[in-house]
Amino acid sequence: MANVRIQYYGHSCFKVSTESGSAVFDPYEDGSVPGTTLPEDLKADAVFCSHDHHDHNAAGQVKLTGRACPFGVSFLTVPHDDANGEKRGFCRITFLETGGLTVAHLGDLGRLPTEDEYEKLGQADILLIPCAGFYTIDAEETKEIIRRLKTPSLKILMHYREGSRGYDVQKTISEVMQIIPGVVRLPETEITADSRAVPDQIITLEPLQAE
Repeated sequence: MANVRIQYYGHSCFKVSTESGSAVFDPYEDGSVPGTTLPEDLKADAVFCSHDHHDHNAAGQVKLTGRACPFGVSFLTVPHDDANGEKRGFCRITFLETGGLTVAHLGDLGRLPTEDEYEKLGQADILLIPCAGFYTIDAEETKEIIRRLKTPSLKILMHYREGSRGYDVQKTISEVMQIIPGVVRLPETEITADSRAVPDQIITLEPLQAE
């Protein structure tokens, strides 16, 4: 059993923490994501970057503790576009396993999963999933992926535009919510999930930002 704390830092950046330790997904460089800046004191035991674009691979923004990564880790390599990587190359979906819970960060997935990929994604209890199109899957594709996921599972949307945050070419979260029903917009920057009672929800979190 495990309690997993998920903190959101905007764009595709999250920190996953348990009693055993922590890891950060996809930290971004200062100035790379409009309206978004990481706090200076972000620390973790490990950093995982889905691909080498500046808005996903700023591992140097995270201060490493020097402790070993506390999670079981596995990856899937997927296209960053709908043309088998010819437009933007490839990225990694990262799976972290701890205490009976699996967290999946889908990176900049650019097309619907294959059947083999769906089988792997179907094992995840918590999924961090893009939704706003252009650089990633769009809301319709996100909706289809969610339909295929295990129940219960917690789906946290990422990589969308809201106000001054995000890219002009992305759909806003309001536009995404017109396509994906039942999204719950939480005012908190984090959520904790218990392996014995994973909420079956689609949510957004507020990004924790530099002061």
